[in-house]
Amino acid sequence: MKVLLSWLNEYGDFADPTDDDAVQRLADTMTALGLAVEDIDRVGDTVDGVVSARVLRLEQHPDAAKVQRVYVDAGDGSERHVWCGAFNMQVGDVVPLATLGTTMPNGMTIERRGILGIDSEGMLCAADELGLGTDHSGILILPADTELGVPYGEVLGIRPDVLFDLDLTRNRPDCWGYVGIARDVAAQMGIEFRPPTPPEPEWGPERTAPVELVSGDRCGRFTSVVMSGVEVGPSPDWMQRRLLAAGMRPISNVVDASNYVTLELNQPTHAYDLETLGGGGFRIRVASEGEQMVTLDGETRTLTEADVLICDADDVPIGIGGVMGGLDSEISDTTTVVAHEIAWFTPLTVLQTSSRLGLRTEASARYERGCDPYIIDTAHARFAELLGETCPNLVVHAGKADERGPGLPPQERSTELRISEVNRVLGTELTADDLPPLLDPIGFTVSGSGDTRTVTIPSWRPDSTEEIDVIEEVARHYGYERVGKTVPKSTVHGALSVKQQRRRLLREVLLGLGISEAMPNPFLAPDTLAKAGLDGPTISITNPLVVEESVLRTSLRPGLLEAIAYNESHRATGVKLFEIGHVYPPGSGELPDEYEALCVVLAGEEAPAAMAVWREIATALGVGARVDQGRVPAGLHATRSATLQAGKDPTGAVGEVDPAVLQRFEVTERVAILELNLDEVLGREPKPAQWKPVSKYPSSDLDLAFTLSDDVPAEKLEKAIRQGAGALLVDIDLFDVFRGESLGDGRRSLAYRVRLQADDRNLTDADIAEVRRGAVAAATKLGAELRG
Repeated sequence: MKVLLSWLNEYGDFADPTDDDAVQRLADTMTALGLAVEDIDRVGDTVDGVVSARVLRLEQHPDAAKVQRVYVDAGDGSERHVWCGAFNMQVGDVVPLATLGTTMPNGMTIERRGILGIDSEGMLCAADELGLGTDHSGILILPADTELGVPYGEVLGIRPDVLFDLDLTRNRPDCWGYVGIARDVAAQMGIEFRPPTPPEPEWGPERTAPVELVSGDRCGRFTSVVMSGVEVGPSPDWMQRRLLAAGMRPISNVVDASNYVTLELNQPTHAYDLETLGGGGFRIRVASEGEQMVTLDGETRTLTEADVLICDADDVPIGIGGVMGGLDSEISDTTTVVAHEIAWFTPLTVLQTSSRLGLRTEASARYERGCDPYIIDTAHARFAELLGETCPNLVVHAGKADERGPGLPPQERSTELRISEVNRVLGTELTADDLPPLLDPIGFTVSGSGDTRTVTIPSWRPDSTEEIDVIEEVARHYGYERVGKTVPKSTVHGALSVKQQRRRLLREVLLGLGISEAMPNPFLAPDTLAKAGLDGPTISITNPLVVEESVLRTSLRPGLLEAIAYNESHRATGVKLFEIGHVYPPGSGELPDEYEALCVVLAGEEAPAAMAVWREIATALGVGARVDQGRVPAGLHATRSATLQAGKDPTGAVGEVDPAVLQRFEVTERVAILELNLDEVLGREPKPAQWKPVSKYPSSDLDLAFTLSDDVPAEKLEKAIRQGAGALLVDIDLFDVFRGESLGDGRRSLAYRVRLQADDRNLTDADIAEVRRGAVAAATKLGAELRG
């Protein structure tokens, strides 16, 4: 909703439009009350250099049919010549003159321009050229008694103003009128609220436009007042400017006064030409299925039994209740007597009609949210007061018709308000005596004593019905920013379990190592497991989607090997994949011994690469396992693989895939592999991480190569080197494995790079020599021999 500050200031001294700080404070106050200010626009600025000038004489040039020569006086005693394409002015008229050098709103600068060799010394302006509406039918004519040479803004009373753009929620129907906004803001700012108080009309002779209310359940109240002496013409300039700022096009003094009341009081009104009103009265009924009428916009509307029609006394439709009037009863230039109608329709009725017809109007937007049915008398009086400014002979006739139906809500509503409930909901420490100063200024009257008070809810707040609604009003005017930010304790739902967190960490580690996640099919062909070297019982599916996928997998390995084979067949080598999924080995009962597993395959890599992945996982998850080369799982390389043992039970396997298996899958690269039982690994309590300072001293590397019997695991040799090297060892890496005739049968060479570093000093040759002696001595106990 567009809110003009000068208009709002009529109901309270809210802010000076020229005071930026005051304007911002007002905007902040409205936003804090829930009337969110989305935009602040400066309006009312005039064009510098445009002044009032009197037409001295008019001349028609014989060679210029579309323009005329106008001679004007701008109050300085000199005559100016101006070419003008408008012909609506006469000698003696006062018009706005844009002098030379003036920059117009469209960016054009007024300069001397010649037509037929004769210069023009300015430009006479139409209303739209000055930003005053859309009228371009002729030059704007100023009042005849206007002083010459005066800026046109002073002549027309244009002042700098501010336009707020409010985003109103559906639960604030009262703030669809200026008075509702002013009431709320005045209460918050502690200033005097001045609602419009139109005088009681001086009733003329009785003349009635009677009302027959047939559908009183949908139209709770319908009133009409006859007014004669109407002179249709333009509305006052101040009213036109305000309506334009609010987004409404000025039409005539009658229509504009009706629209002004709608915006001011949040009460739609409609004026009908009484002479075109069949039977001189109204009949309110539901429409017949398929009934049609032409609305003010010239469109033919097809109605249903869900719609309410305003008809004349002859039962001819003249308006759709709460939405739009009919074309035939429109106010015209010849109208002298009007039947001013104000009604109250049930919000749901208007909402359904407006939505079905796709017809959104200023009236429907207000009716469907809820209007005050008990402000109607004030709205009639306000309309008469505004219309009387341009109709000096206006007569408001006695004999007002006022029919009420069962759908009319009661004027008095109340609810009990417990201060304990207020404090419980808001987290405040208010007392019951704090409630009247917060609620009374906005019309929620507090009465009674004690900790429970009775609150009377005003008729302009149909959205408030219960105690919790009143508590919301307390919160708004107490100030949301003053309400404590305590978060109520509640059960936390949806958090990840420890196992889920560790699984997520595992994925991050693997992805960080550059390994891509794969999701092969969990169903395999009957011979695929045997092809992978995994003989044994399986579980068959009785109704597989395809015969080739009729066995549940007992390992993740076959699917990943097929993925490597597929990539290699497409010339993509060196593929690194992992899968986290469930496997289904047969169990002792009817169900399989299902568990979650991890399999990592590294094409083109050897066993040490798989060991490196295992070390990263073990470090991240805080777990460990013994490498048992005496037990090699089926399908893995006999001498380059091992079981990962944690206690008595195996945790997984590490090493390389058996070359025979790779041949069956048509894979030519070596494939390093890591397999883990995640139910066991993720279920373990991680070792607490211990902080260790990083040494600022340089490290030194020492290479050691040993020959060792094939039946002694490399893990034991590495462990011996670690123990012999002592505290200076920070890392050990197996970088070469060699077998050859020079070493003898059943022996191999293992070469390690040992990294040494001290926390408190630079290492000396003596330190390195001591570590070397200790490592060699420990290795020798395993039967290892140091190679020269």
